[in-house]
Amino acid sequence: MGVAQSFNSELTSSDVNISEAAAEKLKELFVDVGDDMEAIRIFVSGGGCGGMTYGMTFSDEKSPFDTVLDAGDYKVYVDTVALNYMRGVEIDFVDKGMGEASFVFNNVFSATGGAGTCGACGASGGCGA
Repeated sequence: MGVAQSFNSELTSSDVNISEAAAEKLKELFVDVGDDMEAIRIFVSGGGCGGMTYGMTFSDEKSPFDTVLDAGDYKVYVDTVALNYMRGVEIDFVDKGMGEASFVFNNVFSATGGAGTCGACGASGGCGA
């Protein structure tokens, strides 16, 4: 029989790199939400031909399968399945002015093998074309 590997619940910057701009915005958002939430959860859902869809939400509970990044002012939870699709991702916050600002997930295709382009697969909202 093989030796069971232990579960590492610590999330590192090599797993998920959060830019300085994104860190400042996450800190601001986490303060605004108050004490009801424990962390910011990063998630992955099925996408179209361009790969997976990435997002964030607030979380009021840690699951037994979450990895945790404790940034001091806020915590980030990523479950182990999602982490397999996003290892090496950089999360940035881009403010283009005029109310157009968003978090951007860079380098996600290195982990998932997605094409990063639209191939007219029919996925809703997948390519912006």
